[in-house]
Amino acid sequence: MMNITLKQLRYFEALTRHGHFGRAADTCAISQPALSVQIKELEETLGIVLFERSARHVRLTGFGQEFAERAREILRSVDELGDLARVAQDRMVGRLRIGVIPTVAPYLLPTLIQHLNAKHEGLDVHIRETLTQRLIAELLDGRLDTAIVALPVSEPGLTETALFDEKFVLVRQAEDADAPVPSPEGMREMKLLLLEEGHCFRDQALSFCSLRPALPRDGLDGSSLSTLVQMVGAGIGVTIIPEMAVPVETRSAPVSLARFPGEEPGRTIGMVWRKTSPLAPHLKNIAEVVRDAAEALADRHKDILPAQPILS
Repeated sequence: MMNITLKQLRYFEALTRHGHFGRAADTCAISQPALSVQIKELEETLGIVLFERSARHVRLTGFGQEFAERAREILRSVDELGDLARVAQDRMVGRLRIGVIPTVAPYLLPTLIQHLNAKHEGLDVHIRETLTQRLIAELLDGRLDTAIVALPVSEPGLTETALFDEKFVLVRQAEDADAPVPSPEGMREMKLLLLEEGHCFRDQALSFCSLRPALPRDGLDGSSLSTLVQMVGAGIGVTIIPEMAVPVETRSAPVSLARFPGEEPGRTIGMVWRKTSPLAPHLKNIAEVVRDAAEALADRHKDILPAQPILS
C-alpha cells in the first residue's frame, strides 16, 4: 500500500498551479527545500517522475497530468468532508473563499464585508479577484467556495443565483455634458475605450454597440475601469461603466455622465457555486447578504447617478 499523504497532495497541487517551487512554497507557508523534499518523496513513493525540471520552468510530465486530475478530485472531496461538518452547524462559520470579478470587487466588497461581519460572526472571508474564466476554473477545482460574476455563465456543474441588475452609464468629457447621447450605432463611430480582452464587461459593451470583438478598433484597451475613466478625462475618447463604479471612478476625473435613451444596456450580477457543494444551503444565505449589501450601496449613491433621459 502506497503511503501518500494529503500534505504531499496539497504541495503537489500548489506546485502544479504555480509551476515554480518558490511560489508554491510561499503559498503553502513552508520553505522551498521542505517542499522539494515532499515532492521528491511523493515521486519516490509512486516510482515515477511527476515534473520536468529545468532552470526556469517546472512542468508536469504526461503521467503528472493524469495524476493531477485525480489529486484535485481527492483534495476537493476531502474539503467537502469538512464542509459537511460545517453545514451541520446552525450558521456559517470558518473559512469562506469568495471569488469576485474586477468590475464588481472594488465597489461592492467594502460594504459586503461589513454586512458579512455583522450577520455571520466567526466567518473567515478570503477574497479572490480575477477574471470570470479563472474564477469558474478555480470554483470547479474546489479552490473557491463561490463566486460573484456576471450571469449567465452557462456551466452545467454550477448553480446560478441572480442577485441584482445594474445599468451601464456613458462617460464623456465634461464639456460634452449637454451633447446628445449617441445611439448604439453612433457609438461605433466614436473612440470607445474598453477593458482588455478577457473581461466579460468588455464583451457586454461590444454587444451593446453591435461591435464584433475580433475587429480592430482605434482606441485603448485598459486593465481597469479607473484607467478608462481617467483617459476619458484626458480627452482621448468615451467609455461605458457599470452604475456601481460611478461614485468611485468619476470622483477625481473631469468627466460627465449620461444614461442611454430607450432600452438601457445593463447586466445581471449573481453568485455561482458547485451543484455538489455541501455548503449550498449556507451559500443561499450568503447570497441574501450580498443582495442586501448591493441594495444598501445603491441607496447610498442614488443621488450621484445620472437621471433617466427624457424621451421625446
